[in-house]
Amino acid sequence: MRVNPLLLLAGAFLLTGCGGTAAPAASSVSSPAPPSSVMPPSSAPPSSSTAPVSSPVSPPPSTSAAGKVVVLDPGHNGGNGAHPKEINRSVPAGRGEMKPCNTTGTSTNAGYTEHAFNFDVARQVGEALSAKGIKVVYTRSDDSGVGPCVDRRAEIGNEAKADAVVSIHADGSTAEGAHGFHVAYSSPPLNKAQGAPSMALARALRDGLRSDGFTTSTYIGSAGLSARSDLGGLNLSTRPTVLVECGNMRNTAEAAAMSSAAGRAHYATAIAAAIEAYLG
Repeated sequence: MRVNPLLLLAGAFLLTGCGGTAAPAASSVSSPAPPSSVMPPSSAPPSSSTAPVSSPVSPPPSTSAAGKVVVLDPGHNGGNGAHPKEINRSVPAGRGEMKPCNTTGTSTNAGYTEHAFNFDVARQVGEALSAKGIKVVYTRSDDSGVGPCVDRRAEIGNEAKADAVVSIHADGSTAEGAHGFHVAYSSPPLNKAQGAPSMALARALRDGLRSDGFTTSTYIGSAGLSARSDLGGLNLSTRPTVLVECGNMRNTAEAAAMSSAAGRAHYATAIAAAIEAYLG
């Protein structure tokens, strides 16, 4: 999730999802994003438009996870790059720290953006979970808005009393040979949910992705897991929460997979199955 230099219009952006250094925060301005940029609790997946669209309701199949609540957080947003002052304003990030509201995210060398990847994968994961009778809530309902800020994203999961919160991202490391996925969790934990429940969720995502053929990261964390103390969305959560970096968009093979519909469907299938396994 490194910041795409092509999207910087003014100021510097902090890479909130994968580390980085903080840019000087600009003064706060009111967000131009419409209220619909955060979807209220709904079992329907977000559409590519600003208004949420409901899918036809059918009786869910029997599953031990039916009735559970999952919050899906597609990292970044398509309008962030055009609103540097808004996304650079400081917000609480946990552990007594303040950080910029959000960032632009990264992209492949060919220009396919992380925010678009995150949104499409989250939508497909949500559709799969909803079909199993799981209630799905999204932190944003389109890929053209601004934010929401990292503290608000955490609040959405807390307010929904989520059984699991999964933030979906992709990385942008330029380190030679860097590839593979990793799952970040808050460490040291700040509350009970960030302890054993979040670790169990992190392992479920790691094991699910690995068993579905995805390779664990060669450059961050250990065996596909990464302890983080600097991510606001994890630090501020009071629910079991993880952040999945699906791979490195600067790696040729992983960029090709992320840029293809089949590749995104593969990621979504693995993530949805792992979440369901955790809930069950």
